Amino acid sequence: MAKNSNSIQTKIINANQRRTLPDFREIFRYKDLFLTLAWRDFKVRYAQTTIGFLWAFVQPAVTLIILTLIFGTFAGIKPAPNHVIFTACGLSVWTYFSYVMTNSGSSIIQSQSMVKKIYFPRLIIPLSKAVVGLIDFGIAMLIMVVLMIYYGITPATTVWFAPLFILAGIIAALGVGIWLSALTVRFRDFQHIVPFIVQIGMYLTPVAYPIEMASERLPSGLIQIYYLNPMAGVVQGFRWSVFGGEPPGNLMYISFGMIVLIFITGLMYFKKVEDEIADFV
Repeated sequence: MAKNSNSIQTKIINANQRRTLPDFREIFRYKDLFLTLAWRDFKVRYAQTTIGFLWAFVQPAVTLIILTLIFGTFAGIKPAPNHVIFTACGLSVWTYFSYVMTNSGSSIIQSQSMVKKIYFPRLIIPLSKAVVGLIDFGIAMLIMVVLMIYYGITPATTVWFAPLFILAGIIAALGVGIWLSALTVRFRDFQHIVPFIVQIGMYLTPVAYPIEMASERLPSGLIQIYYLNPMAGVVQGFRWSVFGGEPPGNLMYISFGMIVLIFITGLMYFKKVEDEIADFV
């Protein structure tokens, strides 16, 4: 009589075994679920729409036009090389950050039926949103490259530093997204607060204006507070890596310090409330 080679794996959850940070090895074991959730979000995003995937191009293009009109035409800001390219560069990294920030907040609530039925690392849910956001980032980057070709602008020799600032932007988005996904489960008000923060955050980040303008117009001592915005240093650094010019100052490290702080504390807080998520949703 042949023996059944299939074995049942049992997951034992010990309530007395507390961890400060999530178990990343466990998250890796659930990589198939992670990829499935990311693929599902991508398909659902443009389902039943008339122009489908083209919305991914329309949204950043319209945002670029509006920011160029407000800051370039009406406010008369004339950064180098020109305002369209200048804004497209800042908008590329901000687009990813805003997408993750907006969608991670309510991600666990939207998946509450699955959260209540089966066990899996809950951190997979906001992380899957971050993967889908890379599509928006890629499209925004494509728009910037096309505009650079159109205007005949070549990247500076410092462009090799661009991946470092892109990575910093991804970590910043993950940190904020993890925080919001955990907070929104317990405090549903964040579902209404987050869109407002995204709108204000874009104007508090040097997406469509030079960061030197903020340094000149803010009262003395407030520029350090301005750099507490993690994306301020990321946008400034990424733009420098693409176009060159004067290197970012030491204040940029305030933003990088905030990125590390937000990311680590976000993981710690998420782990703290992870066992109670199913009760709150």
